[in-house]
Amino acid sequence: MNILVLGSGGRESALAYRLAQSPRTEKLYVAPGNAGTGLWAENVALDPLNFAQVKDFIIENRIEMLVVGPEDPLVKGIHDYFLADANFRDLIIVGPCKEGARLEGSKRFAKEFMQRAGIPTAAYSVFEKGQLARAKAFLRTLKPPYVLKADGLAAGKGVLIETDLTRAEQALDEMLEQGMFGAASEQVVIEEFLSGMELSVFVLTDGTDYKILPEAKDYKKVGEGDCGLNTGGMGAVSPVAFADVAFMKKVEDRIVKPTLAQLQKDKIPYSGFLFIGLMNVNGDPYVIEYNVRMGDPETEAVMPRLKSDLVELFIAMHENRLHEINLEIDPRQALCVMLVSGGYPESYKKGFEVKGTQAVAPDTLLFHAGTKPDSEGRAVTCGGRVLGVVSLAEDLPSAMRKTYAEVEKIEFEGVYYRKDIGKDLCR
Repeated sequence: MNILVLGSGGRESALAYRLAQSPRTEKLYVAPGNAGTGLWAENVALDPLNFAQVKDFIIENRIEMLVVGPEDPLVKGIHDYFLADANFRDLIIVGPCKEGARLEGSKRFAKEFMQRAGIPTAAYSVFEKGQLARAKAFLRTLKPPYVLKADGLAAGKGVLIETDLTRAEQALDEMLEQGMFGAASEQVVIEEFLSGMELSVFVLTDGTDYKILPEAKDYKKVGEGDCGLNTGGMGAVSPVAFADVAFMKKVEDRIVKPTLAQLQKDKIPYSGFLFIGLMNVNGDPYVIEYNVRMGDPETEAVMPRLKSDLVELFIAMHENRLHEINLEIDPRQALCVMLVSGGYPESYKKGFEVKGTQAVAPDTLLFHAGTKPDSEGRAVTCGGRVLGVVSLAEDLPSAMRKTYAEVEKIEFEGVYYRKDIGKDLCR
């Protein structure tokens, strides 16, 4: 089977790694890919948002499966684009249609959807440009910290959490009136703050049947001890100790099943990944957000634990027979540490050679993210999050020791990483 993965980050690296393991995979392409995806696939210079260009490549290379990594093409309707052409009726597309992708594309839509489905989530209100005074008045009815979310896509940076009311009001002004996140913040969702431990739950579904993949916890703050600015994610662990059988049963019964039931009730077709961002509040799961693709860097911790054939899973999803599949999961602990460019998530320099990757132990996985090959084929930095280093071990302390020992072998100018990924779960 010829397979095309769209995207260029660590998530796509991890997906390509797992897809390449399948005996069903004949030819694997990643577009545009990075300096690491070339280890498992052929990189192709395609723009994932240029649907006509993607279509031509699919025809020319007899692609039978399209795996959409990032959210932008899904929110912009790539699945619908191919559905509209009868010639692509048999193309397996991993990722929902445009209407289903609104669960990530619009925070307002997602909150209203949860409300209709009776899914536990934080109390909220929505305000538009020109309603700044009303938004500030609502803000003053809440207790700190204050949660402000841009309604649309903002490259993972559209959520602000402020502990000071004055700063929260300033942020509201910057979002609604000054266009901090462009069109994404023309509407802002203000939420009640939920205190607890975060968890990422991943579901593969055809809209009716589903499989719950290994859960993960990621670390968003740039600084150790969860301080500083939000990032796209500084690391991840899987499994997560508190997500035991009893807790995951609550997640399935209170969130997964009602979500799929509401999608069916609203006549929204859905096939692909559903990423449920949760908060464990005193033993009960509350939904923070939906995403319509795998998380990054969580995928880098989840995919190494998935022993089942990923291609077979995608085929079963397409053929509405996920119920026939028994997931095989590696019970070991996976830990991912992201190496980032100095200055990230603010301004940073690019173009530095990534050295030391050849010295890493063979049982440690390297998932490139913000890299590209230079004219001599060397991996150089081209993004904020550069490289994910992942190890598997029998327990979390062992996984931490193993991963950080390998992290120290890799260097590039300005390299930075958190030294406490997983530490909070070792208590």
